[in-house]
Amino acid sequence: MDYIRQFDIRLEKEMYYPGESLLGHVILHTVENFKLKAIRVIMRGKAEAEWKVIVSGDRRTVKDEQTFIDDRNIIWGKEGETSILPRGHHSFPFRFQLPESCLPCSFEAKACTIRYFVRVTMDIPYASPPQGVKYFTIIGPHIDCMDEQYLKPLVGRDRRSICCFCCRQGVVSMKALLERSAYCCGESIRLKADIDNQSDEIVRLKLKLVQHVGFVIERGVLGLNKENVHTVLEYHGDDVPPNQKFRFDSKDSLVVPIMPPTLVGLCKLLQIYYVLKVWIELEKSGEDLHINFPITIATCPFRIPNSNKQPNIDYDVCCDHVEGGMYIGPEFQLGQVYDGSLGVEDGENIVLYRPVYVCVRRSHQLATNTNTTTTTTTSSTNNVKNPQQQQQQQQSSSISNNELIANNNCEPGPSNRYHN
Repeated sequence: MDYIRQFDIRLEKEMYYPGESLLGHVILHTVENFKLKAIRVIMRGKAEAEWKVIVSGDRRTVKDEQTFIDDRNIIWGKEGETSILPRGHHSFPFRFQLPESCLPCSFEAKACTIRYFVRVTMDIPYASPPQGVKYFTIIGPHIDCMDEQYLKPLVGRDRRSICCFCCRQGVVSMKALLERSAYCCGESIRLKADIDNQSDEIVRLKLKLVQHVGFVIERGVLGLNKENVHTVLEYHGDDVPPNQKFRFDSKDSLVVPIMPPTLVGLCKLLQIYYVLKVWIELEKSGEDLHINFPITIATCPFRIPNSNKQPNIDYDVCCDHVEGGMYIGPEFQLGQVYDGSLGVEDGENIVLYRPVYVCVRRSHQLATNTNTTTTTTTSSTNNVKNPQQQQQQQQSSSISNNELIANNNCEPGPSNRYHN
């Protein structure tokens, strides 16, 4: 419509927590007077799942959805009446109250999306109503690392006797302690492990944080489901020679990248959970020792009790090797359309919207720790990496030969190998 020069939706901020008030304005610039029934605003949040299946040889698309928020308001005009909107620049405020209940976080994947948006519709008589949509991010659900259930340490043990035919050749044992089970993105997973290799072969400690994402569509009696599994980060330890012991302390090496929080029981279409897998790889026999720890990705970081120092909270997009960061909807990509902005003429895509997640910024602290350990370390290096090998390996100084105490007051320390 030629008489509408500007039609824009502006929100007070781009991300919200459940229970907050969403404030915004509809900006309208017209060059003519025209008839207008009403300006309607809808706030909606819903999950949509969709993928293709093969049924009796035919390829079909299955869909399902779930609505979390559906609120609407009229910010100009009255129902059933037509008025004249004068030409000029207009700003119409609107306000919505987000529900206090736990809302699932905004999420983007090819098989399922959780999106929250504001839609504005101008009801013009005898004309197609102009519409505008503005997406925003919900930070949720509320998961606090300081909850008692997450502060309890988790301990796992495993041992295996190494045999050759009928002859016993030694025992390999492992004890692992996870200081707490909930972490916010940007925090370091605090894991300690003791390995006692009394066999005649070389063993090696390995760690892997795995993301499990389940998609469900309620169709028929059993429904349809699919699961995607992605490696978030990995650690490959050094060789532990025969008849030696090895002590590992993750300290600041296992930093959780930015990714969606744990999402269980809030959305019928989507479940997200994480598992930390700890195992010992035996070089000759090929047998492994395994310990799995459930990891909760939280939205409220750990705070030191009775301390004035608070974590530096920030928000950023998900890393691109896990679900939540691997997919960008085509409706959010402007494509190679030149609109006068720099960079578009070079063939770069403009992304209009991506959800963000809570993270703890520790760049200054990590830089200081790295400089300190580089000049003092004499122990072997810890090989920590994600699938893109973007995390640098870090080193740590030696510790005493004291036994590992399985409680929440364990002093942090580096890896160390010691003899009987």
